[in-house]
Amino acid sequence: MPASDDNLFAAAAACLAERDPARKVALTAATARRFRAGELSRSPCGEPEPVGEPGRPAQPVLVAPRDLPQRGLGTPDGRAALLHAVAHIEFNAINLAWDAVYRFRDLPDDYYADWVTVADDEARHYGMLVARLAEFGHAYGDFAAHDGLWEMAKKTAESCLERMALVPRVLEARGLDVTPGMVARLESAGDRASADVLKIILAEEVAHVAAGSRWFEWCCARERVEPAATFDALLRRHYRGALKGPFNRPARLAAGFSADELARLDAMVS
Repeated sequence: MPASDDNLFAAAAACLAERDPARKVALTAATARRFRAGELSRSPCGEPEPVGEPGRPAQPVLVAPRDLPQRGLGTPDGRAALLHAVAHIEFNAINLAWDAVYRFRDLPDDYYADWVTVADDEARHYGMLVARLAEFGHAYGDFAAHDGLWEMAKKTAESCLERMALVPRVLEARGLDVTPGMVARLESAGDRASADVLKIILAEEVAHVAAGSRWFEWCCARERVEPAATFDALLRRHYRGALKGPFNRPARLAAGFSADELARLDAMVS
């Protein structure tokens, strides 16, 4: 895409391409400010490029999830490894949000407002985590990580409907389920500072999943398909036998899941 100082899609591509995490965070914040100030247009600026690898540093080393070592939270290194894992998720989430802005065109203004806000939030979350990680004497890249989030970005690159269903409403919603347990374990280990960071992130991630729910339903209406059946079919296609519970019902209800949906999810993992 050609460079443009005042085009949202070009700005999103620049944020997505930036490899240095600190510069990506700063560029994301600046781009979000410009968007909110009305300085970025959505005029045509070329077609989106095929999904490649997002801008990211040479470290961390990316491995299969099964190859990540399991560490307890009884040691500072164990707690640092947990914070690093969450920071890696948030770093990926910055890229995912910008790709949702860059890739899918001709959507309502509110769509772009939502995903620019999500990118800005995820960048702030990443900054909070790496600041806490530094207090343990570590930096982002010190531990191995996995790449499952971006793999789903590649699989859903051709469909905004599928992206909204499978990234916010599956991958990010899983964070709503597991974070309360992480908070409890950190508090039990006496690490209230790290637990407090995760509490802030959990509260704000509800709105991100809710944005996915909202735009998934909007895409279903545009394509004249029934949301519940469509979501179930996508889950069976991509997550057959791999969906995990239990589910954080209050958080998921607040994030746009219905009681009927949660009952069907329960049935899928039981």
